Amino acid sequence: MRVLICDDHTLVRAGLRRLVDAFDGVEVVGEASSADEVVQRARQMLPDVILLDVSMPGRSGFDALGELRHGLPEAAVVIMSMHDDSLHVREAMQRGANGFVVKEAAPAELEVAIRAAAAGRTFLSPQVFASQLQPPGARRAMGDIDKLSPRQREILDALGAGRTTKQIAADLGLSVKTVETHRSRLMETLGCRNAVELLRTAMRLHDRR
Repeated sequence: MRVLICDDHTLVRAGLRRLVDAFDGVEVVGEASSADEVVQRARQMLPDVILLDVSMPGRSGFDALGELRHGLPEAAVVIMSMHDDSLHVREAMQRGANGFVVKEAAPAELEVAIRAAAAGRTFLSPQVFASQLQPPGARRAMGDIDKLSPRQREILDALGAGRTTKQIAADLGLSVKTVETHRSRLMETLGCRNAVELLRTAMRLHDRR
């Protein structure tokens, strides 16, 4: 999966690049520091997913988003922002973003957002409209925790703490494929319809500890 990162802060780009490159099967193919540059780089590199900051000098990420949707409709765009208010989220969705991630998000949240966007699904950070985004199976999930094995509880807790699949595998001495198998079983046991709901459930349970 090819990812292009756009943020006007050099250190932020460097941190994001290191993080995203650590995701299994994901490669950062380029960086951009402005709205004009990300449009140009995207046309050259044809990424699968573009991580796009909103607040940048000159034209905003929203301006670039419109051009990207028009010129590269096959590329998914995930907006990154320090703002989590409804106006920013609504504008991002109206302009065709595939996801919206707040910059204080856990690493695992960014991984889910990238994979969801690449698969044509929409991802919003759990902090965004948290009450409206409560998944239907949340109440059931809380009651099914007792059915989890010790290993599954470890993995669920690690997900809630923001660890990526690759990091969990390394921490527990497991293969990435084994962790992904456990994630699938967690989704089935907890009644989560997809990886996004699993992450939200894991984060809520971790916060309650």
